[in-house]
Amino acid sequence: MSLFSPRIELKPLADLCHRLGMAFEAGIDARTIWAREAERARGRFREHLATVSDAVNHGESLTDALRETGDFFPTLFREMVALGEQTGHVDRVLAQLSDHYQNQISLRRSFWSSITWPLVQLTIAVGVVGLLIWVQGMIGIDILRVGLVGERGLQIYGIFLAVVGAVIFLAVRAVTRGAVWTAPIQRMVLQLPGIGPPLQTVALARLAWAMHVTLDGGMEVRRALRLSLRSTHNARYLDQLPTIVSEISAGNSIHEAFCRAGGYPVEFLDTLAVGEQSGKIAESMGVLARQFQERARLALATLTTLAGWAVWAVIAALLIALIFRVFSFYLNAITGAMQM
Repeated sequence: MSLFSPRIELKPLADLCHRLGMAFEAGIDARTIWAREAERARGRFREHLATVSDAVNHGESLTDALRETGDFFPTLFREMVALGEQTGHVDRVLAQLSDHYQNQISLRRSFWSSITWPLVQLTIAVGVVGLLIWVQGMIGIDILRVGLVGERGLQIYGIFLAVVGAVIFLAVRAVTRGAVWTAPIQRMVLQLPGIGPPLQTVALARLAWAMHVTLDGGMEVRRALRLSLRSTHNARYLDQLPTIVSEISAGNSIHEAFCRAGGYPVEFLDTLAVGEQSGKIAESMGVLARQFQERARLALATLTTLAGWAVWAVIAALLIALIFRVFSFYLNAITGAMQM
């Protein structure tokens, strides 16, 4: 899976789902719908929509047309559209996807709005260090005693920051794109006391929602569970996929399969049991999804608080190190002057 292959962003995808859902509900022909979308799009987005439009014009199904765009659209989107075509409810599926992606956008905005100010402060602190390195070159003294002085030192410092930023960017992108090598990192992070539980809550909210829409749409159970578990982007639940699918294939209930996999909260398992017994598992998971989505918002608030404290800790450590370095420099200078 390429980390740099083009992918549609979340906001354009949510808007696209909303427009497509309304258009299909109004009974507009699929060829007309996709032709309009291709005309209004720009850049690479337009190229991929034009690919879909051309395929639909040549009589291909929407499922096959989307397949020609590779991984530009997320797996969940492609699978759900295929389900909508099979059941004749593409408009309903697209409306559900639009709500889902809008919810993800809302969660993301909440996170960034909470973390913006600490990041600004961190940027200022990092900039102050860079300024001090440059000033050291003008006065000819290495106050920080790290070997970085003047323009040359500033260049090395900038390269170091660029490398750190690149590593963080690649790690985040690899996790969001489901790179296999990130699974051990995810498992380690999920074990952290303050971070693991909120991340699991967010993953459970996605799992419950995906189970609701896939089972409500009539998708085959094993396929629905595979898609739902993969939608979590969480290594813990992806590890359980073989066990759950194996249990279902052996004729056991969904509730029994998740119990055998282990690690799920009691209310999640109870909802599965009641839903299966009443024959309304899709509806039950829909109610649970709404509850977990609200908890996910609270969990995200916890994560942003922790992230803010982490940034503050970095700033504090940086300032303390600077103070001690400067104090040590002046103390040595005074001591040397007294000994002369």
